[in-house]
Amino acid sequence: MPGSAAEAGAAGYRPLLFSIAYGMTGSVGDAEDIVQDAFLGLTRAAQAGTAIADQKAYLTTAVTRLGINYLRSARVRREMYVGDWLPEPVVVPAGQGAAGQGPAEHAELADSLSMAFLVLLEALSPVERAVFMLREVFGYGYPDVAAVTGKTEVNCRQIFARARQRIAAGRPARDAAPAPARRAAGEELARRFFEAAAGGDMDALLGMLAPDVILHGDGGGKTQAIGKPVAGRQRVAQLVAGLFRRGRPLGISLRLAWVNGRPGAVMYDVEGLVISVIELDAGPEGEDAGVVQAIHAVVNPDKLGHLGPVSDVARLPGTDLPARCGVSSAPDL
Repeated sequence: MPGSAAEAGAAGYRPLLFSIAYGMTGSVGDAEDIVQDAFLGLTRAAQAGTAIADQKAYLTTAVTRLGINYLRSARVRREMYVGDWLPEPVVVPAGQGAAGQGPAEHAELADSLSMAFLVLLEALSPVERAVFMLREVFGYGYPDVAAVTGKTEVNCRQIFARARQRIAAGRPARDAAPAPARRAAGEELARRFFEAAAGGDMDALLGMLAPDVILHGDGGGKTQAIGKPVAGRQRVAQLVAGLFRRGRPLGISLRLAWVNGRPGAVMYDVEGLVISVIELDAGPEGEDAGVVQAIHAVVNPDKLGHLGPVSDVARLPGTDLPARCGVSSAPDL
């Protein structure tokens, strides 16, 4: 398209821009649309002869402000959401390194884009979320945060302090392990966890779950998923093992993956259609290392379409049916 040279020259910023947009929206599709709209604005500015001295700053500002507008329009929809709200999962196949990934995989590189953290950010206003993301997650200085958000530097400092105080208690710890070691340990944890669940090995499952582990399920009122979080090692282990056991006749398989920078898996039906995505949030260090603190399962078909055709195995014909979900006893690990 005419004027696309400006976009081509700034293409290297796409991973960063996607991560900002996804951190703001929690939606893969909307994040990609926001980034595309920002590049379209850059192209139009170039066509109009507008001199842009700093393309990165221009695009970051556009993406952030579009994200703020998105959140303002989405807030009512989320307040009316049925059950637990979880972000759309960003999935990278297990064993795939960071090099050569496209924008949709970049969130795997940022520990602060885990599902648990994005849920915490929902407590912030759109502007608070933007300031906190830019400052805390992406390391922008206050002058740059002020320029991007259109606030004063003093105001940004106040907004950041307020936002950090609101979510500090639930903030997941960063993993200090080197990326290759973290990936290897995470994939081994996922392999052992799903093998134990598939085999009904309760002792092994209980040994990998924290005493206060919580299972969150996002079905959006459209699928057979838990209606509210399930807490406690015994209850979660029984539920997970039961889901796998009931899915045995359905021929459903699992493929290990990195989900929002955490070990997990994608679940498929017998025809290879996506059923759900599961993220295991494990402790990064000390006595919590390798122990699952939370499980996030996205079953809402509206949040899985970017991964491929979606199965109707778990879809509800009505909203008052008993919860049920199946997975294979022999996952593809």
